Amino acid sequence: MSLKYDAASVLEREAPVTIADWYGRVQRNPGLASIALSRDDRCRHLPDMFRDLVSRLRNPLPLGTDALPSYAAWNHGLLRRIQGYTPAMLVEESRMLQVSIFQTLQLHVEETKPGVLLLYIMAIADEVDSQLAQAMKSFISEAKLDCEPIEVQTRFSFL
Repeated sequence: MSLKYDAASVLEREAPVTIADWYGRVQRNPGLASIALSRDDRCRHLPDMFRDLVSRLRNPLPLGTDALPSYAAWNHGLLRRIQGYTPAMLVEESRMLQVSIFQTLQLHVEETKPGVLLLYIMAIADEVDSQLAQAMKSFISEAKLDCEPIEVQTRFSFL
């Protein structure tokens, strides 16, 4: 008889493989690959975001409620703005992350506890979307700073 795991344990164990799958998807996407980044720079945020996701699965919140703040997601939005991403690129990256996570769960479905996988999938989608929303907020907050007028001094004082 094989041991059955919760989805959090599977994702925690398989995070490196899932990240590698996500990275491959991103590299094959012409829009995302147009931003030249090293593997480390592109994937730097993912281990922390996976820890947030696993924590959310182990400490469930009602679906649709405000998720806990994610320092990793906030920093991810700021970093992607600096790296030249567009908002659409952030959304595409997040979509690919969900696909990679769900692919991992599909590959290990026989190892997971029966009857609860759909609940985990809903919580995963909710958490990944929450992380995207937090990344977008930081991305946009930085963009607003870029739009503020620069105060130019019109008078000079020479003494």
